[in-house]
Amino acid sequence: MTAGSWTQADLPDQSGRTVVVTGANSGLGYAATETLARNGAHVVMACRSVARGQEARDEIHDAVDGASLSVRELDLADLESIRSFATTFERERSELHVLCNNAGVMAIPRRETTDGFETQFGVNHLGHFALTGLLLDRLEATPGETRVVTQSSGVHEGGELDFDDLQSQESYDKWDAYAGSKLANLLFAYELDRRLRAASKSVTSVACHPGYAATNLQLRGPEMAGSTLRRWGMAAANTLFGQSPEQGALPMLYAATAPDVDGGDYVGPGGFMNMRGAPEKQQSSDRSYDADRARRLWTVSEELTGVSVPLPPTDDD
Repeated sequence: MTAGSWTQADLPDQSGRTVVVTGANSGLGYAATETLARNGAHVVMACRSVARGQEARDEIHDAVDGASLSVRELDLADLESIRSFATTFERERSELHVLCNNAGVMAIPRRETTDGFETQFGVNHLGHFALTGLLLDRLEATPGETRVVTQSSGVHEGGELDFDDLQSQESYDKWDAYAGSKLANLLFAYELDRRLRAASKSVTSVACHPGYAATNLQLRGPEMAGSTLRRWGMAAANTLFGQSPEQGALPMLYAATAPDVDGGDYVGPGGFMNMRGAPEKQQSSDRSYDADRARRLWTVSEELTGVSVPLPPTDDD
């Protein structure tokens, strides 16, 4: 079996394993949750809306006999909610085998999180940075290899981070902000891998991207901007070019479960323009491997979130 032909049927048995999936109530998160549950995992569905999470849980229960699921509130735009989720998880679960940093927002009008961060940078990167830092002890304490899987996007290739204006207060373009947040995801995933390796930890940090998957993610920006025409256009593009959420979730599932995955890997669809097809290991942009930039982002992220991750920088940094 090679990565280029990998499907849901190749997912290893997940019995006895606990997985946290952020944004589990819809899109890629829902598809990944259903597949993981079907293969025996207990999935903690980390959702901003508990009501929508419970609806999704009930749908999966109807589709998967014996599915083991729990819904917990997690608002990645609120550091207090992230801390509360981590505290509740540690109280309820003794093990964590995989953390899937999946949830995100895309190309929305400028908004700010509860803590005053630009929403795309705050949710897509800072929220997941804080969550990972707060759950790292549980990942380390779980026997065997454990993983952090961070969802990025091919759009990261056009991304840049302006450390003098990370919150886009001086200038804001919704697509530039999205691309920057997705670059931040990769800088974080690779820096986490470097630090874990240097500290000889059993946790593996992996990154992935879904290609072009047709989900509600593409529709939220036009909806928030009140543009019916743009919403119609995006819906049409999804229909014409997008692959299904189930297919789009395969890179994340591969990154989370495949035995040949190594720390620092980047997994995405291997088909047309890396936008569709079966998952394979790929290379991200040169900028995403910039260790100096990654270390600076790490330091700034700790300062902004107040979450200190107990992993010192490596000599390579």
